[in-house]
Amino acid sequence: MTHSPDYALLGRQLDALLDTRDWLTNSAQTCAFLMQEVPGLNWAGFYLQREPEVLSLGPFQGKPACHPIPFAKGVCGAAARRRQTQRIEDVHAIDDHIACDAASRSELVVPVIVNDRLWGVLDLDSPEHGRFTPTDQAGIESLVRVFIARTDLD
Repeated sequence: MTHSPDYALLGRQLDALLDTRDWLTNSAQTCAFLMQEVPGLNWAGFYLQREPEVLSLGPFQGKPACHPIPFAKGVCGAAARRRQTQRIEDVHAIDDHIACDAASRSELVVPVIVNDRLWGVLDLDSPEHGRFTPTDQAGIESLVRVFIARTDLD
């Protein structure tokens, strides 16, 4: 099992890395940073809400991804629909899981909410079963807050 990184340190590093307010640059940098610094990931990326009840693929690191994702399907859809983080130990146990990469076993999806509006979700996948702990969830949620604070998302 992969150990959780020092999320407080990662938060300071991400804050320093995001030196522009541009959402595209910052989201691309955030994905690259997460793939580099969080062990055990095989995909990290954003899905954006650009039309009602549908997520569109945004910047990511990893294999080519699924697009579009309706709010009614999958772990990303559930995070968007419920506006709550989804931490899934075994994606194969989820009936409507959308398998973009057959190697993915666990998933963590954090909604990005700005001024009570869903901007999108941050999706992290891992080939390890049960990769994401409650500590990882809290840490990634804190990194999403850094991303929101440093980025123009309105």
